[in-house]
Amino acid sequence: MSEKLQKVLAAAGLASRRGAEKWISEGRVRVNGKTATLGDRVEENDRIDVDGKPVSRQQQQHRHLLYNKPPNEICSRNDPERRKSVFDKLPRLNKQRWVSVGRLDYTTGGLLLFTTDGALANKLMHPSTRIDREYAVRVLGEVTDEKLQNMRDGVLLEDGIARFTDIQVGREEQEGANQWYYVVIMEGRNREVRRLWESQGLTVSRLKRVRYGSFFIPSAVKAGRWVELKPKEVKELYRMAEEGAG
Repeated sequence: MSEKLQKVLAAAGLASRRGAEKWISEGRVRVNGKTATLGDRVEENDRIDVDGKPVSRQQQQHRHLLYNKPPNEICSRNDPERRKSVFDKLPRLNKQRWVSVGRLDYTTGGLLLFTTDGALANKLMHPSTRIDREYAVRVLGEVTDEKLQNMRDGVLLEDGIARFTDIQVGREEQEGANQWYYVVIMEGRNREVRRLWESQGLTVSRLKRVRYGSFFIPSAVKAGRWVELKPKEVKELYRMAEEGAG
């Protein structure tokens, strides 16, 4: 039974499916000695090479982490400005590759999930999964009931309608003109949380993701630290992906 080449590369933990497609487009992947093209399918016995090195298609034991990202780390491996990366502190792998489940922007901190299972990461990030993402937000400006209701009802941003499915006032002590809120959103568009608040003339002075689906940051996992997911948590991660995909 044949499978899409990019799916096989992702399942091997070498890259996300999108990353694998990029490799194929760049001519870095060969199948049975011939340069692969997007759309190629492979059989179980086909030989796959990436950058001249054979890809092992044996079922690997995948690993999964929860990382508490500090502000001022990028979610890419390479940065022309040489800023710190979330990948710098993750454990080294042999013949596998960490794939982040979504991203957080440079100044945003909080919960990030990593896996060596590229197919799993792809499912979790797909828009159809609609997994809850909860953020703690410190907002500068006058927050009125009308503005809160606007963000619940939906606001037209440059890339479409965006809304919070829930907004709660934080229990944190108010800091001068700043007020903390907890908001829930079902998507992961670029800077979506910040842009929603900015659409109401408000400024986000601090942003932290505190929940992804049923996963919270354990109190023992401080900023800049990671923890390996336990078997029960790994099972829940796959359940989230399959439930969303269905």
